[in-house]
Amino acid sequence: MDKKQAEELKEKLFQKKENGWKLKTQEEKQQIFEYARGYIDYMNKSKTEREIISNSQKIAEEHGFQNIETCQNLKVGDKVYYNNRGKSMYLAVIGKQSMENGVNIIGAHADSPRLDLKPNPLYEDGEFAYLKTHYYGGIKKYQWTTIPLSIHGVIVKTNGEKITINIGEDPQDPIFTITDLLPHLAQDQMKKKLAEAIDGEDLNLLVGSIPFDADVPEKVKLNILSILNEKYGITENDLLSSEIELVPAMPCRSMGLDNSMVAGYGQDDKICVYTSLTALMNIENPEKTAICIISDKEEIGSMGNTGMESHVFDYFMSEILNKQGINTPNLLEKVYCHSKMLSADVDAGLDPIYANVSEKNNASFLGRGIGLNKYTGARGKSGASDANAEFVAEVRNIFETNNICYQISELGKVDVGGGGTIAYILANKGMDVIDCGVPVLSMHSPYEVTSKFDLYEAYRGYETFWKNA
Repeated sequence: MDKKQAEELKEKLFQKKENGWKLKTQEEKQQIFEYARGYIDYMNKSKTEREIISNSQKIAEEHGFQNIETCQNLKVGDKVYYNNRGKSMYLAVIGKQSMENGVNIIGAHADSPRLDLKPNPLYEDGEFAYLKTHYYGGIKKYQWTTIPLSIHGVIVKTNGEKITINIGEDPQDPIFTITDLLPHLAQDQMKKKLAEAIDGEDLNLLVGSIPFDADVPEKVKLNILSILNEKYGITENDLLSSEIELVPAMPCRSMGLDNSMVAGYGQDDKICVYTSLTALMNIENPEKTAICIISDKEEIGSMGNTGMESHVFDYFMSEILNKQGINTPNLLEKVYCHSKMLSADVDAGLDPIYANVSEKNNASFLGRGIGLNKYTGARGKSGASDANAEFVAEVRNIFETNNICYQISELGKVDVGGGGTIAYILANKGMDVIDCGVPVLSMHSPYEVTSKFDLYEAYRGYETFWKNA
């Protein structure tokens, strides 16, 4: 066999791993950049799960979706959603086939690692006013000091009045920060392991320093409460029934001299929320009912009545069956056992600076398309939902037939990496599931990085799955 024949055989047999930008025309690149502009705008309006659900509901209603609780019956082509306590959401486009044959689901999560306020957060020390926090999800605590932070959330009074808080995003707003030691005095701190250099109890938000003009104890705290009372009509007791989150005040923006990437907080997993949500807006009269899940609490185990472990999703599915007039005992279980799902969660993109934690042959790369993870888990696949080969082949066929750029990877080296998604929860119900999301650099940090190419391929891939699975 001569060299030319060997090259032809190599072209035929080898898996092609190449940068996806090279495959796009200039016109297609412009489509990618335009789509990314919408994504960046969405991200800057949607830093918390409550904001995600509020803005997603607006998008859905603009595209003809209705609250399922207002619908008397459902027919082919109808578009419905269910808002679960303002923190998770399920959407559906009713398909032509009976749901007995299964449905096609894409599920992402709206929550991201952050800092939450403790129930009794406000205190004064050294003539400074602080808010005490409890971190949410897996973070590197040192990354959350000395960066601009904003305050988002709700305060609910005992009379039921709900007050929405958003301070630090508008350029006219003040921002907040968590202080750190200067290097001149940090000799002992810098001898500690990185994970121990900042204690969780020291992640206290600095919020004020002017004392109240009266001769009383805790003057700075009193001044802060006076400001909050004047602006929001609240007292310190009202903080007991609040959900206040601290997130980076830095805006999501295009990144790189070539504008090829996006940098911003919370792309895990809001990038999959946006791509799946906008893809669903294109679905009309599908063969099988198309379901989109925007879940909560994934970063802390998916528990609670807004997490995927709850039965609220089952309620939504049962309501669809009820309002089509086809529900019978055990039908929901049959629906699940015939259903297919993409668990839309991000993957760890290979970072050349830290390449030693990845096995390059099985790593995902920015710019190579949507990432499929057959399994996640840790070490010996512990806790993994391991997709069946038949379903992996089916998803491959859908993507390859429709020219969707994809890659199949693991999350880090064996004995090094590991992670989890909501995949196992839906797989436990009997459906075929595979993780399918966008590669990310600096995952779980205050400022994550993604490729606009992968963003757009995820959008195309999710739409293609709903139309062809």
